[in-house]
Amino acid sequence: MKNYRIGILGATGAVGQEIINLMEKREFPATEVRLLASAKSAGLEMKAFGNTEKVQETTQDSFNDLDFAIFSAGSVQSIEFAELARSQGCVVIDNSSAFRMDPKVPLVIPEINEEILENHNGIVANPNCSTAITLMGLYPLHRRFQLKRFFASTYQAVSGAGKTGLDILEAELRTSLGLPLEQNSGVQSPFPHPIAHNLIPHIDSFREDGYTKEEMKMKNETKKILSLPSLQVSCTCVRVPVIRSHSISINAEFENGVNIPDAKEAIESFSGTKLMDSPTENLYPTPIQLSEQEACAVGRLRIDQGFSSGLSLWVVGDQLWKGAALNAIQIAESMIHRNCLPFTY
Repeated sequence: MKNYRIGILGATGAVGQEIINLMEKREFPATEVRLLASAKSAGLEMKAFGNTEKVQETTQDSFNDLDFAIFSAGSVQSIEFAELARSQGCVVIDNSSAFRMDPKVPLVIPEINEEILENHNGIVANPNCSTAITLMGLYPLHRRFQLKRFFASTYQAVSGAGKTGLDILEAELRTSLGLPLEQNSGVQSPFPHPIAHNLIPHIDSFREDGYTKEEMKMKNETKKILSLPSLQVSCTCVRVPVIRSHSISINAEFENGVNIPDAKEAIESFSGTKLMDSPTENLYPTPIQLSEQEACAVGRLRIDQGFSSGLSLWVVGDQLWKGAALNAIQIAESMIHRNCLPFTY
């Protein structure tokens, strides 16, 4: 098997470190791993594939001779470097929102639509974390019953806001318990209100229509991934004081008649999603159970009483894994498996 040269942009961040760990765990066929970050992180040493590697500052020469580069450093960095990397023959798998809605860029969850990788032009987009986890629960039901519309409420962990989100939650909890703060706890909060012992129905900026950009990602990305341009979606995104893994409550209406046995079978037979649904035994997915798990999980599956043909369900998944790092690696693996890595610039 051929080995590949990989670049990881944003290697020192939360998602970048998960990419390194998961590539090692999955024995990704890499002959070189180039760790890229900002100038202030250059020179740091990190473990990767059993070696100690120095982090390099990202420059216009960073992508020479690479086969893949996974970008996890935000939209600004993606916009600055993705086209440059592509021009050097390096396939970019981008975790930011920069290219998701570009009609020329595939937006991919491999278990759902990996076939569109055949038509990439050097940039492939990873969906937003909540979109990916939602569709891992909803897509098998769509395949069985044909999705018509859905309502979603997300419960998003603080690590979705990066290490700063984790630090702020810890600092606020320590303060509330009268415990001393760590020395370097004077970091600016990424949240508009206290997050400890609280919920915040506000992720990303508000639009004029009252929805946030995060909520519109759920709508627009789902329509693109499922190739359902007329799909009706309404979403409320909420930040919760949970360390890791996002949870989504979904009420979905379908074109065809639904029933629970077929719904359960559809989920159980779908790769990457497991059914955890026995309420009498207190069995349903929770963030703690799904943290550092590759699969997403569905529970609380029941007939929705607000639709004539609907289902209510609860989906949980690790947003750092399936919502970001794992999905990006799976895209790379799919491209290798389908032999569609080469592209024409």
